[in-house]
Amino acid sequence: MTEITSMVITHSRATVEEIEEAWDGDTEKMLKDLHSNYLVCECVVLKTCNRVEIYIVSPKGSSVLFQFAKKMGLSSNIVDFFDHEESIMHLLRLACGLESMIIGEDQILGQIKDLYQVAKNLGTTGRLLDTAFSKAIQVGKRVRTETEINRGALSIASASVDLAEETVGDLKDKMVLVIGTGEMGTLVTRALSHRDIELMYIANRTYETAKQLADEMGGHAVHFDQIDENLRRADVVISATGAPHYVLKYEQVERAMSFREKELLLVDIANPRDIDPSITSIAHVTLYNIDNLRVINEKNLELRMEEAKKAQTIIDEEFSLLIKQYKRQKADYLVSELYAQSYKLRVQEKERALTKLSAYHTIGEIENKIIEDLTHSIVNKILAEPTKVLRNAAELGDDELLDSVARLFNVDRSSLSTKIKDEMVKCSPSTE
Repeated sequence: MTEITSMVITHSRATVEEIEEAWDGDTEKMLKDLHSNYLVCECVVLKTCNRVEIYIVSPKGSSVLFQFAKKMGLSSNIVDFFDHEESIMHLLRLACGLESMIIGEDQILGQIKDLYQVAKNLGTTGRLLDTAFSKAIQVGKRVRTETEINRGALSIASASVDLAEETVGDLKDKMVLVIGTGEMGTLVTRALSHRDIELMYIANRTYETAKQLADEMGGHAVHFDQIDENLRRADVVISATGAPHYVLKYEQVERAMSFREKELLLVDIANPRDIDPSITSIAHVTLYNIDNLRVINEKNLELRMEEAKKAQTIIDEEFSLLIKQYKRQKADYLVSELYAQSYKLRVQEKERALTKLSAYHTIGEIENKIIEDLTHSIVNKILAEPTKVLRNAAELGDDELLDSVARLFNVDRSSLSTKIKDEMVKCSPSTE
């Protein structure tokens, strides 16, 4: 059966290093590699600093993902493989912030929207994943509207500021240097600006971008080649760039520490990492990364558990509706064929009746419309109840009834299966 299968690597089982190693190339490249497999009808890839998740639609989903994990050299200790219903439940929980390191955080919903859109733009999605991701986004919005799951919720960025505050104390009189002005860097500076901090410096390779953000957040822009100078004076450095290499190297920090006596706290929330891990061996330097933010989450988890229960109730309700929707689709193809047969017969019989009547007198526009509406109404009323019965049978998994109806009306179920695949992205060697 062609259903959704997923492969999930997250912070719950993998360290930040293992998540980094699991990632091979950019999102578009991975989507194209997956979709080039003739067994993969649809695919979406989600990549954040805390997870790598792959969703595919395939008649042999588990086998395809096992082989893909093997090709990537992934340890079975850090990977979860989910079947159709497990994948859907996980995706709904993820969109609602229940699978995040920081329970209830809002950032994940935007990331899901953006990464789903990347797949959609590349043409790697179809009926099944479009339905699942549209539902997940809708449920994510509903949960945030009807519960307080995100009240006081922390993003990774703001959690890094909390961690800094716990480590060095009140930041008001401290000098904090933020490296990077992308999405995460912007969130860090915004979190800092809410702490009434006076000495916030922002560095970026493009100085104009740093200056624009600094002006907006009440900080000071720093030229990228002045980072070494600022390392000598900073109390806290939070790095959040998208660089593929280390932004702060061992030699840089060692040289900066030779000019100072006070402690230096480095917080690396980038993926891949910005700061060379070997820096921890330098005296008076403390380095934290994303893994350390788990501590922050544990302290806030209890406060959100009641709201998380409310969110799960909504998720369960929406999950049930979505599973029914998928099951009804099995009946919809059969119903569609029955309507097609009936409408074809209706048109033939209507034309025959009009021909006979026109032999006796002229058929005007009004008479024509009356007969058109009459035959149309008869077909719809005859098929209304069978449609309900077939959809209910599909929801209950009564394939025997569906097969019996198909035989009764001479509908080829194998041709319906082909029709289902054609309405999704075609799974055939020609797509390779």
